Amino acid sequence: MNGCQGDPHLPLGTIETRSFPAIPSPSLALDRLNSAISELKANPPSSTSGIIRLQVPIQQQIEAIDWLYAQHQFLPRCYFSGRGQIGNSSDLSIDCTNGNDQIQLKHNLVSVAGVGSAVFFQDLHPFSYRHWKSLKRFLSTQCPLIRTYGAIRFDARANISSEWEAFGYFYFMVPQVEFDELEEGSMLAATVAWDNALSWNLGHAIDALKATLSQISSVILKQRRQVPWTPMLSNNHIPSKTYWNLAVNRALQKIRSNSALIKVVLARSSTVITPTDIDPIAWLACLQVEGENAYQFCLQPPNAPAFIGNTPEQLFHRKWLGITSEALAGTRARGESMPEDLQIELELLSSPKDHLEFTIVRESIRRKLENVCNTVLVEPKKAIRKLPRVQHLYAKLAGRLRSEEDEFDILSSLHPSPAVCGFPTEEARVLIAETEVFDRGMYAGPVGWFGGGESEFAVGIRSALVEKGLGAMIFAGTGVVEGSNASLEWDELELKISQFTKLLKLEVPLEIKS
Repeated sequence: MNGCQGDPHLPLGTIETRSFPAIPSPSLALDRLNSAISELKANPPSSTSGIIRLQVPIQQQIEAIDWLYAQHQFLPRCYFSGRGQIGNSSDLSIDCTNGNDQIQLKHNLVSVAGVGSAVFFQDLHPFSYRHWKSLKRFLSTQCPLIRTYGAIRFDARANISSEWEAFGYFYFMVPQVEFDELEEGSMLAATVAWDNALSWNLGHAIDALKATLSQISSVILKQRRQVPWTPMLSNNHIPSKTYWNLAVNRALQKIRSNSALIKVVLARSSTVITPTDIDPIAWLACLQVEGENAYQFCLQPPNAPAFIGNTPEQLFHRKWLGITSEALAGTRARGESMPEDLQIELELLSSPKDHLEFTIVRESIRRKLENVCNTVLVEPKKAIRKLPRVQHLYAKLAGRLRSEEDEFDILSSLHPSPAVCGFPTEEARVLIAETEVFDRGMYAGPVGWFGGGESEFAVGIRSALVEKGLGAMIFAGTGVVEGSNASLEWDELELKISQFTKLLKLEVPLEIKS
């Protein structure tokens, strides 16, 4: 069911979460969900539209990525892992009883994997306020774990290429079957959604959910956080280094002219062909090893490649009226020793070129937040964020929205940020459209989720499109400002994609989880 086809102003008749007592294993949880669905079919609500989530806590610590790997490429599928926990979920209460008993357990939600769509959201037009209202129609503050996971294109005005066609302008899904990795345990959930006005009644929805559940595997094995060496048959960069140099120098000429352009972010697509198929979930598990201070994600609509990534950049996180965002710019490699690492850090902090690039990003985000917030705090104003392979200049911004209705304005205002587009935005976007000869698709676009009283989006950088039989398309970009050097910017691209290319070589990841 495509939720974008419903009336966004007509509330659903039912929005409900039903929780059941915690049980020992995934197989027993699956049995309990099947029983609950039979009970729902025998005693259906009278409303003509609604969404109901059935959830069963599991008394085992199981990683969501391992559960997703066990589902044998069932599509559509999604995965999202926050930095630490998803959202600020330390106060998330999950009722582990049924009925009027008020005993509740608190769990921190670490990551989410889902297959099948109870309802999805996609349209032939760019993501708009109407689409946001259609999506929010299925969400409620009373049911915080009913969420839509998805992504939006970097540039809605650019033509959609064939590899991104199945994603459309945007794609969001409420999973039919969802596995939640908790800090102390796990949870299996099933969601059913219906709207008679869309010729999709509760009976149809239940039958579709039962068909999905019949394919769910409860045999979950812990994946190795490394993949066998995979040779590359070819690695084709678009643009080539020669054309990259021309593009960067052309951008610098424009910046030095009388135009308003101060910064532009130019990107590269690297298509890697391998003799065997790349498993996107296996790759994602390896990226998790290097995922400290980063978001991991996977989104794969029906008949589409998998869009995966390991991004350090938060677009925004909203909880009720509180909102945070981040400025991230300037890149250096990590040092091979602590003294070398510190020296590189000091060079980054004192670099005039990187300070300019970073200040443009930070101040742009601050101004955009001030449009919808009473006050905006910036703390720290300039610091270092260290990742396993790279380090960046970093600032955190926080404010308080005047209204929760401002969520759509925040999303459309913050994206695209100067960190992935440039400044001023429109001048940079036009130059990108004139310069780049590949479709960014969801690369550098918003990737994340909407919930009832909370939402969180990362920026879809450090990412790749993985397709069976066609290898992987790996994306990276770099900011061009006064003082940039085309050759050094190319080296930065290589550094940024190294977390992917290392999976294609004989190299043990930085750390292997036990």
